Amino acid sequence: MIEFSNWDILRNLLFAMQWTILLSLIAFISGTSVALGLTAVRLTRNPVMTRFVKVYVELFQGTPLLMQMFLCFFGLSMIGYEISAWGAAILSLTLFTSAFLVEIWRGCIDTLPKGQWEASRVLGLSFLQTLRHVILPQATRVAFAPTVGFSVQVVKGTALASVIGFVELTKAGTMLNNATFEPFKVFAFVALLYFALCYPLSLCSKYLEKKYHVAR
Repeated sequence: MIEFSNWDILRNLLFAMQWTILLSLIAFISGTSVALGLTAVRLTRNPVMTRFVKVYVELFQGTPLLMQMFLCFFGLSMIGYEISAWGAAILSLTLFTSAFLVEIWRGCIDTLPKGQWEASRVLGLSFLQTLRHVILPQATRVAFAPTVGFSVQVVKGTALASVIGFVELTKAGTMLNNATFEPFKVFAFVALLYFALCYPLSLCSKYLEKKYHVAR
């Protein structure tokens, strides 16, 4: 057993936490980009494209994130596309994030009165003009809180990347535990660091929910 001081454990975990933060940011930003495109497609009301988005959402919401990571990491390698644990984690988290954000944003748009679409048509506004000037400004305000709230799930989801070998906070905790044989201490530090990442996001989500309440 290797002797580690509390600072040694915390220092190594803080280094690994940088990768958790980076993975979370990349997954959330790329997932948001994909979700924006899918939401735009869904709003066109094209039956074929709407069905595609619905299947996409159901597929990635209805399967465990861990299975998606396994398929991205091992599945792509089996068909000749070599991918690193880092790349597989980003890809799977992007797909996972985008599927949930599409549904969150659809719900936010659906909360708006249907009469606003009809009134816009009466005023002679095109579909794009209605989206830009009437629907999106209101839907964006409604979507802020749940979108930020979902980022907590993205941060926690990065822990599953440890299973495919990517060294982030959870993987670093496992490695330190194997070296020190002090699971309670090590994983208590890991839990506290995850809390330090997620709690401010939860507070921000609650603040935005109060500030941009749907009833206002």
